Amino acid sequence: MSRIAARFDELKRQGRGALIPFLEAWDPDQATSMALLRGMPEAGADLIEIGMPFTDPMADGPIVQAAGKRALAAGVKLADVLAMVRDFRLADAATPVVLMGYLNPILSYDPRRFCVDAAASGVDGLIIVDLPTEEADLLLPHSNANGLDLIRLVAPTTDDRRLPLVLNGSSGFIYYVAITGITGTRSATAEHLQAAIPRLRRVTDLPIAIGFGVRSPEQAGTASRIADAAVVASALIETLSADLDADGRARPGAVEKVLNQVRALAAAVRRRD
Repeated sequence: MSRIAARFDELKRQGRGALIPFLEAWDPDQATSMALLRGMPEAGADLIEIGMPFTDPMADGPIVQAAGKRALAAGVKLADVLAMVRDFRLADAATPVVLMGYLNPILSYDPRRFCVDAAASGVDGLIIVDLPTEEADLLLPHSNANGLDLIRLVAPTTDDRRLPLVLNGSSGFIYYVAITGITGTRSATAEHLQAAIPRLRRVTDLPIAIGFGVRSPEQAGTASRIADAAVVASALIETLSADLDADGRARPGAVEKVLNQVRALAAAVRRRD
């Protein structure tokens, strides 16, 4: 059983959903993002999503785009993202780690070699935002061969006829994009989520995570109870970016502010109404 499946099984036995915080690798530098990664499990992260910086992140809103630009300016490469996970695994063998990013860097790296190296580094799953189902064979054989979950995105505009096609070959969990548009710009209502998630339940037994627009502890708690997990990204990056100095370096205490925010989100996810 994969780490992702084992974690969701454990949380189901506990009767609660998961918190999945996001960080952009090397934002604003390697040391700061590594400190965040190492601190997130203790702060309440059930799974962790790491962004792979890319020059043309078409689904990212301005907050995540800025984080990617800072990381690229710091010199991050795809191999450095894998090295982060490898270093993280020296002290944490249990917390599932999912990489989220775009296809072009993986094609440049070589899909087969990337999946081999990602698995060897301790990565558990991949979310490739711009990989359409029709082109999944670029990656799926290699992810399957190396025990990596390929996590698919489902949008509000994905109709019932296309859902089975989109979900074919999916594993780990389903990432429900709660809004149409880019990340961090607005939020879905509880009423929308309560209508959307049962539609997905009818066609998959995989856990469902809600992302894009989940910002506050209240929203995270609601999302994790309607579905199986809440993904929080832009709100955490916004906290970090607000605590950078004029040269773009993290001020003392910046990491702890983000981790305190993760703690508040985790408390809301764990709260039993």
